[in-house]
Amino acid sequence: MNSTSRSLVPAIGWIARYRRGWLGADIVAGLTAAAVVIPKAMAYAAIAGLPLQVGLYTAFIPPLVYVPLGTSATLSVTTTTTIAILSGAALGEVAAAQPDIPLLTATATLSLLVGLMLLAARVLRLGFLASFISDPVLTGFKAGIGCVIVVDQLPKVLGVHIDKSGFLRDLFAIASGLPHSSMTTLLVAVATLLCLVLVAKVLPRAPAPVIAIGGAIAASSLLGLEAAGVSVVGTVPGGLPAFSSPDRSLLLMLWPAALGIALMSFTETIAAARAFRREGEARVVSDQELVATGMGNVVGGFFGAMPGGGGTSQTAINTLAGARSQVAGMVAALTALATMLFLAPIIGKMPHATLAAVVIAYSVGLIDPGEMRAILKVRAVEFRWAIAAFLGVIFLGTLKGILVAVLLSMLSLMYQANNPMVYELRRKPGTNVFRPRSAEHREDESTPGLLIARIEGRVYFANAQNVGEKLRELVESAMPTALILDCGAIPDFEYTALKGLVEMAAGFRARGINLVLAALNPTSLSAVRRTSLPETLGSAGMFATVEAAVASVARKAVS
Repeated sequence: MNSTSRSLVPAIGWIARYRRGWLGADIVAGLTAAAVVIPKAMAYAAIAGLPLQVGLYTAFIPPLVYVPLGTSATLSVTTTTTIAILSGAALGEVAAAQPDIPLLTATATLSLLVGLMLLAARVLRLGFLASFISDPVLTGFKAGIGCVIVVDQLPKVLGVHIDKSGFLRDLFAIASGLPHSSMTTLLVAVATLLCLVLVAKVLPRAPAPVIAIGGAIAASSLLGLEAAGVSVVGTVPGGLPAFSSPDRSLLLMLWPAALGIALMSFTETIAAARAFRREGEARVVSDQELVATGMGNVVGGFFGAMPGGGGTSQTAINTLAGARSQVAGMVAALTALATMLFLAPIIGKMPHATLAAVVIAYSVGLIDPGEMRAILKVRAVEFRWAIAAFLGVIFLGTLKGILVAVLLSMLSLMYQANNPMVYELRRKPGTNVFRPRSAEHREDESTPGLLIARIEGRVYFANAQNVGEKLRELVESAMPTALILDCGAIPDFEYTALKGLVEMAAGFRARGINLVLAALNPTSLSAVRRTSLPETLGSAGMFATVEAAVASVARKAVS
C-alpha cells in the first residue's frame, strides 16, 4: 500500500501495526467509554431540543466514520456541550421562522453544512486555524456556555415551565416560578447529582452516568414517579436511523451557524486529540482531522445525527480506560447500535429531571474559575478578553457569542502583534549579561550617556509608529548621547519600519544622539544594508553583539 493511500485512510497504517494484545484493552475501553458517551449523547440531544434517539444516532454514525479516517488513536467522536447548544440555538431559529419544516430535516441540513464546511477547509488547507481562537477567549466562551446550559436545564430540575427568551429573562422567570416547583421532581434531580458525585468518588472507574440513569429508570418504573407528577422522556423510537433528506431552502439561514459550529467542532477535536496523544503514538494531522470530522458530519447528517466532533471528557475516559487504537471507538459505536436496537423502550422511563441533572453535572465543568484566575495572574489584558467572551455569550446568545469569541481572538492577536515590548536594558554587575530594567534588580548598572533598548517582535507597517513612539519616550526620559538598539529579537524589518528607522536615526543625529544597531540577524542585516542607514550610522553604527556595541561606545566616550 502506497503512502498516499495511508495518508487518505490512516487506518491502513495503524491496522498494519496493530498487536493482538491490544484487543482486550480496546474492548474494555470501548465499553467503558460507551457507558459514558451514550447517556451524554442523549443529554446533548436534549440540550439541542432534539429527540433523544438523535443522540443515539450521533453516538453511532460519526464515530464509525471517524475510525478509518482519523489520525488520533484514542479520540472519542460524538458531539459536545458547546456544539449541542450552538445547534439548539440554530435549530430554534429555524423552528421559529419556518415551523412547517420538520426538526430532523433542519438537523440533517445543519449537519451536512457543518461537514461540507470542514471538508472545504481541508481543500483550502486551513488546518492551522484550529489554534486561531486564543485559550483565554475560549475559556470565557465555554464558561458562558456552561452558565447558559445550567439556566436552560433548571426548569426541568424544578418541574416548572417557562417561555425561554434570553439568559437574564429566563433567570427571572425561573425565580418567579419557584413557588410552583415540584418537590418530587427536585428530589429526583438531587438524587441523580448525589449518585454522580458518590460514584465518581467511591468508584472512579465506574460509569457514573449509566449507574445514575439506570437507578432513575428503575425508580421511575417501580415507584410510579410519572403518576407523582415527575415528567419522563416518553417513547423513544428504536431501530436503525432512517435516511434524512436535507432541505436546500435552509442553506442561507443555517450557514452562519454552521460556520461557527464547524470552527468549534474542529477546535475541540484538535484540542482533545492533542491533549491525550501519548508518547510513541502517531502525530495528529490537523488537515486529515478536517476530513474525518467532515465526513462524519456529512454521513451522520443523512442518517439523523446532529453536528459532532471530538470531545475532551469522553476522550479522557477512553484513554484512561486503556484504549490503544480506534478499535475502542468502533466498540463504543457498536454499543450505541445495540442500545438503539434493544434498549430504546427502557430509556422512555427516564425522568427529564435525571437527564437535566446529568447535563448540568457535565456542563458545570465548562466553568473553570481556576483557569480564569490563572489567566488573570499571568496577563490581565487576556483576562479581560475572557470576560468579554463570557459576557458576549450571556447577553448576545451563543451564536453571536461565538462570533464575539472569534473577533476577540483576532483583536487580541492584532493587539499583541501591534504592541511589541520595547524596554531598557541594563548590565548585571560583574557580567556581560544585559537584562530588562527592573525594580527587582536595582543593582544593575547603566553607563552615563548611554541608553540600551530592546524590541521584542517583528517591526512592520502596523506597529512601526507605535514602536517609534516607545523608543522616543525612553530617549526623552534618559536623554542619552548614544542609543544602542538591541535587534536580537527582531526577525525582520518591513519597508515602512526601515523607512521610520532611517528617519529616526537622522532625527537623533540632529539632536546629538548616535544610534547604534546591535545583534541584527542575517535577514534583518540584509534589509538594513539596502537602505541609507549604513551611511547614516557610519562604521561604528552596527555590531554583532550588544557587548561589542557597548565597548565601542565606551571607547568613543573616553577618546
